[in-house]
Amino acid sequence: MDVSGKAAIVTGSAVGVGRATALELARRGASVVINYSRSEAEAHQTAADIEALGAEALVVRADVSQDDQVRDMVRRALDRFGSVDVLVNNAAITHFVDFRDVEGLSEEMWDRILAVNVKGVFFCSRAVVPHMKQQGSGCIVNISSVAGIAGIGSSIAYCASKAAVINLTMTFARTFAPEVRVNCVAPGFIDTRWHSARAEAADYEALKERVAQGTPLARVCTPEDIAQAVLSFIEGADLVTGQTLVVDGGGLMRP
Repeated sequence: MDVSGKAAIVTGSAVGVGRATALELARRGASVVINYSRSEAEAHQTAADIEALGAEALVVRADVSQDDQVRDMVRRALDRFGSVDVLVNNAAITHFVDFRDVEGLSEEMWDRILAVNVKGVFFCSRAVVPHMKQQGSGCIVNISSVAGIAGIGSSIAYCASKAAVINLTMTFARTFAPEVRVNCVAPGFIDTRWHSARAEAADYEALKERVAQGTPLARVCTPEDIAQAVLSFIEGADLVTGQTLVVDGGGLMRP
């Protein structure tokens, strides 16, 4: 797909991977819906940066776990841009709970993680697919995690939610074909505020170094690395659907 002149929705795109993906789409000439739930100032900054690149941006506050808000976001995108050609399901949350602390992982945590990370992917995809199928083409890229493959990460609930995203990718790919391709990117540790906000600067740098040295490529992911992988599915993989691409510097190959 040549995204120039196309329209994309990137959920959770005020910061991090979502922001990097939105900017990469804009550089290629796409109009982008910047979705956020809490980071309002950052969302408007991302939109301004997109407009500085000569592309159009629409900022929409929507909780992806709420079907009515998702449908309204898609309606606004269609009203503004006339189409939705690309959806990147990036919005996600977690709670950091040690795996051994099974009593510490509350029902409320489970419900919120699954609502955003799983139901959100379903709601957003369901909302855009009728239009994509009607226009005869579309591309969805879901953001999962190596947590959903290896069972490692911030919490058991997060791992389960990201495994579900990989499975949704396959079921969507079958269900939405042939007009719509659906693929998935599974990042490893990403250098974002999600991790850095939890540790002192020196501790965080030490953590990054430990993770990096555990990978063959000796570095951790950046948001731009993940955006590059997302764009490769959108622009350069016309006969690829239902696939999950791990982007972790080779970390999953560790013995």
